[in-house]
Amino acid sequence: MAEETLQDLLRGEGALPVEDDSINRIAVIGAGTMGLGIAHAVSAKGLEVLLVEKDEASLKMNLEHLGTNLDREIARWGMTESDKRAVLSRIKGTTDLAEIEGYRLIIEAVPDVLQVKKDLFSRLDMYASKHAVFVTNTSVLSVTELAEGTIRTEQVIGMHFLHPVPKRPLVEIVRGLKTSDETVNFVKGFAASIGKTCVEVYESPGYVTTRVMLPMLNEAMYALMEGVASAEGIDTAVKLGYDFVYGPLQLADQMGLDEVMSWLEVMFRETGEAKYRPCPLLRKLVRAGDLGVKTGKGFFRYDDTGRLIQKRDD
Repeated sequence: MAEETLQDLLRGEGALPVEDDSINRIAVIGAGTMGLGIAHAVSAKGLEVLLVEKDEASLKMNLEHLGTNLDREIARWGMTESDKRAVLSRIKGTTDLAEIEGYRLIIEAVPDVLQVKKDLFSRLDMYASKHAVFVTNTSVLSVTELAEGTIRTEQVIGMHFLHPVPKRPLVEIVRGLKTSDETVNFVKGFAASIGKTCVEVYESPGYVTTRVMLPMLNEAMYALMEGVASAEGIDTAVKLGYDFVYGPLQLADQMGLDEVMSWLEVMFRETGEAKYRPCPLLRKLVRAGDLGVKTGKGFFRYDDTGRLIQKRDD
């Protein structure tokens, strides 16, 4: 599969019809952390990206944030100025959802709230061509339930990208109950074309990565709340003890503590298992607006570029 091109997949026997030029471009709905990451990863592989955001102010701010992220990569010698220009040149920002007309692949990356995503999919149906594939980038929600709100249940699928998208080689492919084989093969081909390894998973709350990771994050928070060790100590122990790049508390900060709490609540509601009951310390931080990197403070403090400042003042 990884050696096949998107063109081969789409032109093969039984493939879904495709419009001219649609295999070289995708649309991403939502220019938040995940939407920007997906747009960056796709553009870096030479595909054109239509990035749709809710309003001009948010679009401008998030595109500037992407530029800052690319500048940090340049500072780390991870890319060049010409690489940055090439990535940005292939990303077109808009607030007009109607511009998705004619796009073959549409990826939504809006907040992981069921009703928000269902409402969006209903709106996408109004503008998308009948052959368009809808992808949801969700960590915990039911692809089947989302698909039932569309007119194309066979062409709805989950692709769970991990943060930061350009650096994580994995994507979980999640079938809904009625997702067709053609749709699965199509998105696998797309994933391969942008350098991602696919793991196909059954539709189950949290899939693999979120299901396995959340209890560790939650338990690290309980350990901190109970005074077992400092936040620095917990993260250092896990990083050095298990050869992790990030400790669990810094990882939660990067994901966004509000997102982590939302995922835990969904998992707790869906499974009834206590290991997913959000730690009270997490709830306290979210209520205080300390959401991690995006607000500059979570379990640790961060500067304006997102760089870790090891200790909180409080």
